[in-house]
Amino acid sequence: MKCIIGLGNPGRKYDNTRHNIGFMAVDHLAESMGIELSNKKFKAEYGAGYVNGERVMLVKPLTFMNLSGEAVRPLIDYYKIDVEDILVLYDDLDIPVGHLRLRQKGSGGGHNGIKSLNQHLGTQKYKRIRMGIDRPEPGVPVVNYVLGKFPKSDAGILEKVIQTTDDACTAFITKDFQDVMTQYNGDVNE
Repeated sequence: MKCIIGLGNPGRKYDNTRHNIGFMAVDHLAESMGIELSNKKFKAEYGAGYVNGERVMLVKPLTFMNLSGEAVRPLIDYYKIDVEDILVLYDDLDIPVGHLRLRQKGSGGGHNGIKSLNQHLGTQKYKRIRMGIDRPEPGVPVVNYVLGKFPKSDAGILEKVIQTTDDACTAFITKDFQDVMTQYNGDVNE
């Protein structure tokens, strides 16, 4: 089973914030793949279905971002999901808006959600799609920026990012991830 996990913070006040772009991508995937996120166990909201003949689970941890691993670990243990079948979607301050960076493994860098996953999974060897959100202007605290909403001027590019992420996730289900990386790394406008 393939498992696609979007990181974010639960609660309406965090809807459409930069830090919740992973949740936005999973919501879009759920709609396009016809998978209902109707289960709420293991501190997560999730659902499963079949896409291109492969069983796929979509997950949104209901812990706050910094505790994402607390939700993911029991879920993958219960469903016996192999780490190599996990793909995590999340925001990245060091990547410009409109860009995706796909990787097969890596450290948490400064991202506390990824640090939590690495700690609870006991490995960094899971696939990921990092979605660029840019850095804040000088003087704007990072926490305020990531918990802020995308400006209306980013609506068009945000739509392309979410759709391209959806396409990359769909490719992940049936293709070698190296090929997916080659196809989807970079600017979504290219």
